Amino acid sequence: MSNKEIDDLSGTETTGHEWDGIKELNTPLPRWWLWTFYGCIVFALGYVIAYPAIPLISSATPGLLGYSSRATLDAYLDAAKAAQGGLVQQVADTPVAEIASNPDLARFAAAGGRSLFKVYCVQCHGTGATGGPGYPNLNDDDWIWGGTIDQIYTTLTHGVRWEADTDTRFNIMPNFGADGLLEPAQITTAARYVASLSGLEGGENTPEGQQLFAENCAACHGDAGQGLPDMGGPSLVDAIWLYDGSLAGIETQLQKPRHGVMPAWGARLGDTAVKQLAVYVHSLGGGK
Repeated sequence: MSNKEIDDLSGTETTGHEWDGIKELNTPLPRWWLWTFYGCIVFALGYVIAYPAIPLISSATPGLLGYSSRATLDAYLDAAKAAQGGLVQQVADTPVAEIASNPDLARFAAAGGRSLFKVYCVQCHGTGATGGPGYPNLNDDDWIWGGTIDQIYTTLTHGVRWEADTDTRFNIMPNFGADGLLEPAQITTAARYVASLSGLEGGENTPEGQQLFAENCAACHGDAGQGLPDMGGPSLVDAIWLYDGSLAGIETQLQKPRHGVMPAWGARLGDTAVKQLAVYVHSLGGGK
């Protein structure tokens, strides 16, 4: 006790260590903290013994309790499948257009489709299915290939311009400017006429524009620009544009059009999953 050194300022015993005249105070950890620390050590040792914990070459120590997270997951999945009550099989066996007539089945299919949409579709169409430049909005009434549930199902199954699927939705808009099909002045006239159909700024309805449209555009977009879903020709008479809805944007599309691609989900996800997706997309409000 006589060898203890007490710090004059704090009145606390020192450890005897000194660095450049600075002495270390001897302030032990609180008892409660030490006992908590010791308790954690004991718990950790017990956990290592009771549960799988120590990695081995090809596995891990099994633990005395024989617990397996994989087995628990399998049990949850089995319970989920049992809770479905055969609804998945009902979706598989029911034509997609008839699913809506069964409220319980339609609700189940839409819920599954919503989950699938979040995994496979939001990257292009957005979390709210509102789309973006080059990616269609799935909430409105403007459908390039048709908005009935059967048409949506077909588009999802075979994709759009998906070369690996021989039944894919396919069309190509000519490069009117890049390939010299129309003169620059004709492209401007045609663009002004198209802009006039939906009341865009710079639009101008002229006889020459009408003739150019009838000869080059009506076959896919309809005589009045109303769109032809069977041809994949979008409507030109509303305010919904897949790309740039301005006079300059229309001229750019006529000059060298852009063409989107959508995978054929039927081969990747299977028919039942595609039906669920079709039901969900149709239920967003824009489906016809």
